[in-house]
Amino acid sequence: MSQTITPSKFEPSLAPNPSMGKQVDEAGNGLGEFLQETLALTKRLFIQLQRRPSTLIAGIIQPFMWLILFGALFYNAPPGLFGNDLGYAKFLAPGIIVFTAFSGALNAGLPVMFDREFGFLNRLLVAPLASRYSIVAASTIYIIALSFIQTAVIVGASALLGAGLPSLAGLGTIALIVFLIVLGVTALSLGLAFALPGHIELIAAIFVTNLPLLFASTALAPLSFMAGWLQIVASLNPLTYAIDPIRYLYLNNDWTFNSVVLHTPWASLDFSGTLLILATFDALVLLAIQPLLRRRFA
Repeated sequence: MSQTITPSKFEPSLAPNPSMGKQVDEAGNGLGEFLQETLALTKRLFIQLQRRPSTLIAGIIQPFMWLILFGALFYNAPPGLFGNDLGYAKFLAPGIIVFTAFSGALNAGLPVMFDREFGFLNRLLVAPLASRYSIVAASTIYIIALSFIQTAVIVGASALLGAGLPSLAGLGTIALIVFLIVLGVTALSLGLAFALPGHIELIAAIFVTNLPLLFASTALAPLSFMAGWLQIVASLNPLTYAIDPIRYLYLNNDWTFNSVVLHTPWASLDFSGTLLILATFDALVLLAIQPLLRRRFA
């Protein structure tokens, strides 16, 4: 005669609650997992750069050539042409700094677009990621790091070519301005990478916007040299609000955030005003791409 022993049941109040433990674990590890994913994806991009460094090399050589060629083009310009006996090398350096950062940020969507076309992005989207926004964050960190490297090289090269060096506080402010312009343009490029059907269309959009935005800014000439309609266009260009503050840093060591750095057709702006405009540009772009990212990451 066999006997079956049935184990006694635990009281419900004493039994562990798996869902509660899972919620606590998710709350505690969510941020850590997001950072881990972002760092891993950023490391992947730097590994790609290490294997194919031509992108970084070209991004350094091209602005260096611009500095040399444009400096030579205006070598015999009258000393007072740009005001205060300012040489063209010192006038040009801020424009090249901002345009190089802008060009690199505008190309930020290409790696994401190629991941889309080769199927790697689909693998990331079906992976158990803590947040799919780590894909966007990794690309942003990667482009910002490249922009800082290129900016440091251009600042050093322009100093050798006669542009001089801003103060230590000025260099920190240049880094802040570069960060603000790169953040907004990178977000815009990533939005285009998810919105456009392929890399051909993205490259076409980059070609269409790259040089026109350069010439419709104060990178190569001051606003006073431009036609009236172009002054209005340049005053709507976010590059102008990054170039002129950096140019003021090169010309004045005793600057403050209340120093007037830009005279537009409708207002004169100080440092804090230009930084506010750049921050507003970033916020508008980030808000504009949110619905698109939510739709793609859903």
